[in-house]
Amino acid sequence: MKTLKSIFGTLLMMAVILTSCKTSDDLDPILPFVPTQQEFQTLKENAREALKQDFQLTVEDGITTLTTASGVSVSINGACLTLNGNAATGLVDVELTEIFDKANMLKTNRNTMGTLPNGDKAMLLTGGEFLIEAFQNGIALETNCPIELQIPSNLTGGDDPAMELWTGRIDENDNLTWDEMEGGPQGMGGEVFAEGGQYYAFFNDFGWSNVDRFYNDPRPKTTILVAPPTGYDNTNSSVFISYDGEDTGLANLDTYDTGSGLFSEHYGQIPIGLECHIIFASPNETGGWLYHIQAVTIAANDQITFNAGNLISATDTELTTVINALP
Repeated sequence: MKTLKSIFGTLLMMAVILTSCKTSDDLDPILPFVPTQQEFQTLKENAREALKQDFQLTVEDGITTLTTASGVSVSINGACLTLNGNAATGLVDVELTEIFDKANMLKTNRNTMGTLPNGDKAMLLTGGEFLIEAFQNGIALETNCPIELQIPSNLTGGDDPAMELWTGRIDENDNLTWDEMEGGPQGMGGEVFAEGGQYYAFFNDFGWSNVDRFYNDPRPKTTILVAPPTGYDNTNSSVFISYDGEDTGLANLDTYDTGSGLFSEHYGQIPIGLECHIIFASPNETGGWLYHIQAVTIAANDQITFNAGNLISATDTELTTVINALP
């Protein structure tokens, strides 16, 4: 009997140990997927490639007008195109990207942050963001006379006489900032005006251009901080602010402090009391998106925290639908 009890006790203990091991394995938390910087960069570049529209023109035809998928007219004078300083000839490839909605601003990381006179940044409301480039055999061309855009203003809510013309620059962290173009004599580039349901814009260079004005809110302003989930920083994720009631602008937090691990809007341009949605975005394991959105009413010196457990996996189409449905 003693031997049987001993054997039974040993078997029971082994069963408990085995069961405990299995239970422990089953309950171990699964670490969230943490993307690399390259995976995030690839996701953004894929989003930009998906928006690219391809055209061709012949230099000898003179002024050629191209029409985009959204109905924007782009007029380029072939006689003004140069290749390595010499007049271009023959067939030219034109690549054009147009962005009007928040989802495409987010996915491409081409948001609407403009430079203030003091060098700080604040959110712009856009009448359209455009990247226009011309190539021959993969070599970028230049132009020495204005490019003209005619942009239907109903794409962004109608004529707004306060709109200005901006040029975009990309920094070392792949963030786009808009600088106001210097105006010139009519027809010489650097102008925009609204008339009859169209924006007419004239600018002198290929690259990023934008019809915009600053968002205007008289309330006192503040800075805010955002804590991303563990394992995420500005190399593999981004944080954006969608202002409720404004469909044509998207702000981002372009500053990240490696010491505190926080994204920052350190310019002090966020209105206190603003109703908005803070968006965290990063790649998922399958080439799609991980995101979380928090509805926030901004308080002075606010700090918003995102947790990995709240992240939602989405396809490109699903994320587009969610972002463009924000109030």
